[in-house]
This record gives sequence, structure tokens and C-alpha cells, in this order.
Amino acid sequence: MSFYYMRKGIRKLPGMVIKAAAIPDPQVTQGFGAREQTGTICEKYGAKSVLLVTDENLYKLGFYEKVRDSLEKHGIACTVFSNISSEPTLEIIDEGRNAAVGCGADCIVALGGGSVMDSCKIIAASARHPAQNVKHFLHKFAVVPEKTLPMISIPSTAGTGAEYTVGAVVKDDHGVKRSTVIIGLDVEHVILDSELMVSAPRSVTVWCGIDALSHGLEGIMADVHCTFEDTKKSFECVRLVFRNLPLLLDEPGNIEARQSMSRAAYYGGNAINKQLAGYVHAFAHSIGAEYHIPHGEAIAYCIVPVMQAQKELCTERLAALAVYCGFAHKKDEHHKAADRFLEELKDLLVLCGMKNGCEAVREDDYDTLIKMIDSDSINYSPPKTFKDNEIREILDRIRKGD
Repeated sequence: MSFYYMRKGIRKLPGMVIKAAAIPDPQVTQGFGAREQTGTICEKYGAKSVLLVTDENLYKLGFYEKVRDSLEKHGIACTVFSNISSEPTLEIIDEGRNAAVGCGADCIVALGGGSVMDSCKIIAASARHPAQNVKHFLHKFAVVPEKTLPMISIPSTAGTGAEYTVGAVVKDDHGVKRSTVIIGLDVEHVILDSELMVSAPRSVTVWCGIDALSHGLEGIMADVHCTFEDTKKSFECVRLVFRNLPLLLDEPGNIEARQSMSRAAYYGGNAINKQLAGYVHAFAHSIGAEYHIPHGEAIAYCIVPVMQAQKELCTERLAALAVYCGFAHKKDEHHKAADRFLEELKDLLVLCGMKNGCEAVREDDYDTLIKMIDSDSINYSPPKTFKDNEIREILDRIRKGD
């Protein structure tokens, strides 16, 4: 119980910290094939030598070629580093840093999913200070004097929002995932190119879409004061997912829907930067780590039970969201509108093929999971602090199916 009171006492602290941090404010270019404008964009920022970082799969598919050709067309030297894996390690990031230093890179172009984006944040930070051990940038808060090397982010998935979030997750020397916040991250530009996403497998589309939705939703629920513009972006993130994810289940080649989902993911990244996540992520991170469940799938199992457990405190916000998404009318009673939103959320998960209950979760593991969830929740400013018995009840609903 002592942890509960400590956690409750500092509940608003993460929100206060994130408001004090310098957050990137990139320009955005979007559209089918937009990555062909990379050279024009880098030339505008005065880049002379670029390290283009991507993963092995995108490299094999040749998706990097339009970026490389665009850079070379504008007389910008381009070195390709494609050794990023789905779970990058410090060793790989050190290789990337050495590649950046070796080619005299004055800009990093990140082409890929969350793993590439997170790797590039640390590469951009450590390349600015090559004498510093890469481990230094895995501190909880890694301060980079005079900012990192500038980054141009080109996400290949629509979900994580990692294209400009200040957080990064990589494996340390012991194979343990470590998270850090890069203070001084310099993301100059984000390119949202739907061409990279049209061939994504259905599972990737679904789980990335649910992840993006959770970022917007948790941003709205968070106990963090933010501007009207940032709140509007979180609302729009949620609405875009509800409108476009179902379309992509039937029409995976729908370019307009793909572009809208990439914008939703970008707005979700803004929510993480400005409003933080919450208990949905604390539960999903813990369950995903314990049972090796992909992040988006773990989010899908957790999102409804956690939101229902917070409903009483967030009724007005859920009702406003229901109205914004077109699920309710302004004149509707708030509790009914909030319930309507949660029903629509359940229906979306069913439409996406969500199973009823997470069979992997074991009741015998609850004590371990509770400790993990308690620990992870310290990173956020949720609307309330759950007691351990409340976490146990939510785990029950996740395991059995809400």
C-alpha cells in the first residue's frame, strides 16, 4: 500500500516534467510517394551528407531507393545503414553511430517503423558526441547539449507515432529493454508516405491502428494540462482511426484511408509527447513483456477494461469524444454518451478480429504483473491511481474477456 500512496502523491509529476522538456515541432510533408521529396527537404536544411537508416526488410524491398535517389539528385551524399532489427541492441546502435561519424553525416534520415525511429534517436544523439559511450544515452533522461543531429523521419507504419516522440526503447548489453527520453531531440521534418503502407499485412494494419487510437484516447484521459490545439489533435487521432481502420480491412489499397491513418499515428505521437500515455500502456507493456505478445495486440486486450475502470472519472471527456466521433449527440446524457463510445470501441475490436479474453495471461502471474504495472505507471499522469486490488480486477477482465 505504501507504493500506492507514493504513486498517488506523484501522479501529476510526469506531466509536469514533460511540459518542461523541449519537444520537437517538425514540419510535415504528406502524400503518396512523398518520400521522393526527401532531397528537397534536406537541401532546405543545408544537409551535405546524410546517413539513411532503415531496416533489413525495407532494404530488401528497395523502399529506400527513392529516398537515396532524391538525395543524390540534390547533390547530397547518402550512406545507407540497414542493419536495424525488430529489437535493436546497443551494439547495432553503436554500428549506426560509427557509420554516421564515418560519413560525416550532418543529418539522419530514418525510414522504417518504431525500431528504426528509436534507434535513430540514439544514433543522432550519440553521433553528436562520439567520445561518449552509447550506454550514456540509455539513462532515464538523456540530455543532449546543443541538440542531436537533425532527423528527417519517414515512418513505414501507422501506429507508434515514434517518428517524433522523445522516448526510445532499445535492448541493453544484457538483452533487457531500456527506455530513455532524449532531451534535445531535433526532428526537423516528418514525411508521411502512404505508399510505404499499402502492402502492410492485415495484422500490422490492425495492431498499429489500435496502438495509434490508444495514444489519442489516453492523451485525452490524461491529467495533463495542454493547449486546445493539442487536445484537438488527440480527438482527431481517435476519430481518424474509427473512420479509416474499418475501411482498410476491406480495402487495404485505399490510399486516402492509408494517408489518414498515418496522420492519426502522427497525432498520436503528439499525444505521447504532450499528454503522455496511461494505464492502458502500463498494462500492455507488462503483459506484452511477460508473454511475448506484440504491443498493438496487447493494447487491444487492455484498452476496454482499463477505460471502463476509469470511466467514472472521465465520463465528460468520453462523452465529448463520443459526440466528436459522431456516436452521440450533444444533448445526450453524459453517462449514456460515454457508454456509447465504449460500445463503439468494443465493436471496432470485434471487427478487427479481436479474441474475447487473453488466454496467455495466467492468474498465478498476477503478483508479478501487478509489480510491473505499478512500476511502468510511474511514467504517466493517468486520471487516477489504481490500487493493487483494482489492478487485479482489471487483469481478471483482460484474462477472461470483458
